[in-house]
Amino acid sequence: MRRASTLLAVAALGLAVLMALPRMAAAQDLFAPVIKVNDAVITGYELEQRARFLTLLRAPGDPNELAREQLIEDRLKMSVAKSAGITATPDQVMEGMEEFSARANMNAEQFIRALEGAGVSEQTFRAFAESGLVWREYVRARFASRVSVSEDELDRAERATAGSDVRVLLSEIIMPAPPQEAAAVQARAAELARLEGEAAFASAARQYSASATRSRGGRLDWMPLTKLPPALRPVILGLAPGQVSAPIPLNGAVALFQMRAIEETGVTQPEYSAIDYAAYYIPGGRSSDALAAAAKIKSRVDTCDDLYGIAKDQPEDILERGSKLPAEIPSDIALELAKLDDNEVSTALTRSDGQTLVFLMLCGRSTALTEGIGREELSLQLKNRRLIAYAEGFLAELRSAARIREQ
Repeated sequence: MRRASTLLAVAALGLAVLMALPRMAAAQDLFAPVIKVNDAVITGYELEQRARFLTLLRAPGDPNELAREQLIEDRLKMSVAKSAGITATPDQVMEGMEEFSARANMNAEQFIRALEGAGVSEQTFRAFAESGLVWREYVRARFASRVSVSEDELDRAERATAGSDVRVLLSEIIMPAPPQEAAAVQARAAELARLEGEAAFASAARQYSASATRSRGGRLDWMPLTKLPPALRPVILGLAPGQVSAPIPLNGAVALFQMRAIEETGVTQPEYSAIDYAAYYIPGGRSSDALAAAAKIKSRVDTCDDLYGIAKDQPEDILERGSKLPAEIPSDIALELAKLDDNEVSTALTRSDGQTLVFLMLCGRSTALTEGIGREELSLQLKNRRLIAYAEGFLAELRSAARIREQ
């Protein structure tokens, strides 16, 4: 009897082990690597936890895809910070958790309990807070010395808070003026400035303009005055409907504008205190090969960050990316950016006396800072925005150079 009981007990234990094996295997699979970022790994458990965390935060977008992107970036951030000797102590991480929890009007302990009640572990929250804290310190250490704001920039930023409810309907003629042709182009521009009537201006635009609007007779859509370069606004506002501006020198070109209509909308449009854009330089000017290369790049990029992958392993000066005050931007680039929405592209400009095509992309516009704040706070806001632009650009570089493999 004792032997039979023993055999039954062993059999029952064996059956229990066999029944538990699928659950054990599933648990092991959950903790197995699913993505490798250089030499670091991301497990299925981390992906599941981050997605659940983001769902609770009501983060916009697909939480699974967003979790994947964030965790890949976290690995890159932690790796580069560690290489620079930047880490966070447990107390510092807890401070970061307290700071984040305060946004939900809780302390860290309350927030952790709420997360755990929804199936998100404390470690998931801790890792999230640590990555943000370490990255912030790394960005300050690496880029703060490059960020400064002059008194003139502060003056311009203060003036940029006024806004406007004026919009204009313009036509344009943009004529390239390389050094060997500059005199002839200036003379032609002086003649065109005397044109009368929209039909005559449109005909000249089709004949002489190098802008993408030439096929439409130079006609632009309605545009808020605040999108135009600051230096151009007084010139435009000085035109009556039907009138053509005097020739306006740009970088290697001459521009003319005709006012077709102007109106007050009654709705104040935001002034922009900073414009983030990227310029990728393609040899060959407006040759068929250069334009074909630009078209190919355009088909491969959705945002400015994608250009870092295009420029990988090429000279550093082939790609220029920055966030600048509107008054800091070269006039021809500022004018072209005024026509673009976020992540739209222009190939209307050249450099090096027409020998280099500019693949220009608008990354985004920052609205003007709040009126009534002190200059010290204004300076801090401008610096922070520039730090953010540096950080985003550097992170995009890290990602384009990383080995990211699905397991």
